Amino acid sequence: WSPDGKNILFTSDVYPECDGAPEAEADCNAKKLDEHEKSKVKALIFDHLLYRHWNAYKEGKRTHIFLASACVGTAALGCPAGAARDLTPGDYDAPVFSLGGQDDYAFSPDGQEICYASNHDKNPAASTNNDLWIVPVNVGAGASPAQVLAQPKNITADNPASDSSPLYSPDGRYIGYRAQQRPGYESDRFRLMLYDRKTGQKKNLTETVGKQSPRSLALTADLWVGTFVWTPDSESILFVAEESGETAIWKVGAKEHELPPAGSVALPVASGPKELGMPPVTGGFIKGVGKDALFPITPAQGGYDDDLAVTPDGKQVLFTRMSIYAPIEIYSRVVAEEKWPPVAHQITHMNHEVLSRVAMSELNFFLFKGANNDRVQGFLIKPPNFDATKKYPVKFLIHGGPQGAWGDDWSYRWNPELFAANGYVVIMINFHGSTGYGQKFIDAINGDWGGAPFEDLMKGLDYAEQTYPFIDKTRECALGASYGGYMANWILGHTDRFKCIVSHDGMFNAESAWGTTEELWFNDWEFKGTPYDNRESYVTWSPHQYAKNFKTPTLVIHGQRDYRLDVSEGFQLFTTLQMEGIPSKMLYFPDEGHWVLKPQNSQLWYKTVNDWVDHWLGK
Repeated sequence: WSPDGKNILFTSDVYPECDGAPEAEADCNAKKLDEHEKSKVKALIFDHLLYRHWNAYKEGKRTHIFLASACVGTAALGCPAGAARDLTPGDYDAPVFSLGGQDDYAFSPDGQEICYASNHDKNPAASTNNDLWIVPVNVGAGASPAQVLAQPKNITADNPASDSSPLYSPDGRYIGYRAQQRPGYESDRFRLMLYDRKTGQKKNLTETVGKQSPRSLALTADLWVGTFVWTPDSESILFVAEESGETAIWKVGAKEHELPPAGSVALPVASGPKELGMPPVTGGFIKGVGKDALFPITPAQGGYDDDLAVTPDGKQVLFTRMSIYAPIEIYSRVVAEEKWPPVAHQITHMNHEVLSRVAMSELNFFLFKGANNDRVQGFLIKPPNFDATKKYPVKFLIHGGPQGAWGDDWSYRWNPELFAANGYVVIMINFHGSTGYGQKFIDAINGDWGGAPFEDLMKGLDYAEQTYPFIDKTRECALGASYGGYMANWILGHTDRFKCIVSHDGMFNAESAWGTTEELWFNDWEFKGTPYDNRESYVTWSPHQYAKNFKTPTLVIHGQRDYRLDVSEGFQLFTTLQMEGIPSKMLYFPDEGHWVLKPQNSQLWYKTVNDWVDHWLGK
């Protein structure tokens, strides 16, 4: 909505060749859609990359931003006539698909301008150079497409990396936004930037934020800025940042005299230091390390906070929170700067009745020395009705990304509580490359996909086996999706310690994966070039090169509509397993992409996975 409530911005996928006057553009798009639906020919012709993305083909369309009047009535009543106007015509996506964060377009406070993200590079499939553009809203009313196209101004042309998530300050002076610094690297951390609309100057608000954080295991000074919101007085910005398996809310001053570190204050949501029979804890995370200890993260602590909104008086922040114990609910807390701010208050209880009938197991974390002698974090969940005198089989979960992380968050896909529910200990390791431990830790996986991460996983499991006597190390299964699927395939060729493997949508052949993916910048960065420029890297880290070592029974899962890692990767793996005589099964979803999203398909997924693990671990 525009601030005055008179207009609405929305996005729509349209044919760029239909650019024209609003009514003519709408008619042209409707005609082309109708022709496509009625035609018996469903062939597509491509002349540029990113012809498909994530789980859908673009079909020659571009995403554009439209402005529609919210006025109901006739022109005589003061309501403007005509169809919604395209504010971003041309053969570009505006906004682009998001690399994470909030919306990539916003109204100015007076409703007279919008700012949006768009990538105008020649080959956006190999580029993360998303720039921020501003355009007056009144341009387009009676103007030709050429006049509209001449209006946008690129305010971040000096940055060849990604700029995103524009948000105007309430007083209209600034545009806050997130920016990366390294071109082509989607996992470079996002900084919080400020653009002065009056002077055109920019400044980084978060380069040193984090040095005083009591929550971070790594005491990192390079937090990754997530969603953010302005305070009503335009003096400060609140943002969320991931740290060690959960997120915290931070506050930073936007004025010159309030720049960090002096003006940045961590706003952890826990009520303060907790004495839980262990070193002092904030939000479930330690400031000192004990030996052979498990540290519980309770429902009153931890969690993932997001979707911030500040009340008009600026005194409270509303936000969503999820944890491993519960899906998203709405919370509030005061915007205070005390050392130990008040605890957050839950406002909604949408899932209380259902969750009251479910036995949730405690999420614990442990620390160990991984690759490069670095401290690495792992998580452990015990099964319901846990008996410390018994031995339990293990489901060893491997996260995707690879720049992702396990933590105190909720998902109905790969839910650790569900995996533990039928009598298993669940172990998860945030290996080198995981987010929430600083940029150096994230970058460690670049060009080393099967190196340090594999070492971390094996050392983490070794530590758990040696430390917790309730683990039955003779009955363990490794399960992973996306990069986790890649690592499951890598494990197949490098260790026989597991009784079974589950590989979901994983890379099997690094060279063929390059040629079938849509986001080429990802593979080019991670493997330090293309297969024809740096084939050695692709060969070194490709699981298919080690197929002669495969022995472990493996369940392969893949979706036909997965365009990040094409279904051919799953078929190649399954074919190899069958040809080598290794017990194997494939679960194929013709109607799913990289994630299994349909409820009935999800039920089948869980049943097939659990049945496979139960069979090979003797349950």
